[in-house]
Amino acid sequence: MEDRILIVDDEQLICSIFDKRLKEEGYECITAHNGIEALNYFSKNTLSLIISDLKMPQMNGMELLKKVKSADPKMMVIMITSYPDMDIALEAMRLGAFDFITKPVELDLMVLIVKKALERRRLEIEVESYHHNSDALINERTTKLQEAYQNLKGAYLDLLKILVNAIDTKKSGSRGHSDRVRMMSVKTGAELGFDKMKLEILEYGALLHDIGMIGIKEGGLQQQGSLSPEGDQTIQEHSLIGVQMVEGTNFFKDKMAMIRHHHEHFDGSGYPDGLAGEAIPLVARIIAVADAFDTMKYGRSMKDEDVLTELEKEKGKKFDPHIVEIFLSKKIYSILQS
Repeated sequence: MEDRILIVDDEQLICSIFDKRLKEEGYECITAHNGIEALNYFSKNTLSLIISDLKMPQMNGMELLKKVKSADPKMMVIMITSYPDMDIALEAMRLGAFDFITKPVELDLMVLIVKKALERRRLEIEVESYHHNSDALINERTTKLQEAYQNLKGAYLDLLKILVNAIDTKKSGSRGHSDRVRMMSVKTGAELGFDKMKLEILEYGALLHDIGMIGIKEGGLQQQGSLSPEGDQTIQEHSLIGVQMVEGTNFFKDKMAMIRHHHEHFDGSGYPDGLAGEAIPLVARIIAVADAFDTMKYGRSMKDEDVLTELEKEKGKKFDPHIVEIFLSKKIYSILQS
């Protein structure tokens, strides 16, 4: 059956633009202009996905989300918001929204998110169907589900990269920073013998380590001076802001230590908690080295030999000596040129 999408926005122009673009992708679309009208369509039609604005008359998008998820927890819902509504958008994610799109809307990004939401819906339907299949189909279904999971995981990683690229572009000269930190951190974790699950947690945590930068004003994001901006209280707050943004969500539960502690120093002089030595989570110590390398090389355009000398100099001070030794001896940074 063709996927049917309900578009909800009190601005007729936005509904028309979304409707036209999604129909070009082969989707059937219905439009509504407030939450009450949307609920009426929802109750009378078989839908695959709802795209809803947050601010609307009569019934806003948050109330619509609550009612839809109460009636059908499996319904995919994508919310539309703007940066000033970031807290509300995060609350929407906690209530079950698949994702949110910021205004002004990039239509190609919207299409990508819609496709991933519908892939997620098809996967969940497949999982539900799986439990009713006979034993003879278990091996075949398991293989398909594993492939679907890997595809979904890759799609989710792509979406997170879009988010962190938006964060990175707020920081002078740091585009691609979070993804490079991710690659170096995962390579370091592999050298330390991390299993597949621990590497996956490290991968997401490293990618999201600077998510708190969303809450930092533009003027505080200029990277200059020393290796890390301890003198700037505003910058130091980004670790705690990041934790506040993601706490309460199951997905981020095992990544919070990396977000909070990647600026702790091995000698206890870092922030936000002044942890020292092995009291700092190992994953955060790994990210600290990769983060510092990338900040110096790409953020401050230092030569490789100068960056490596700085890491060696700060071994046992800012950085875990064992992590630095692995990073240097295994030339972890070389994967950026591979």
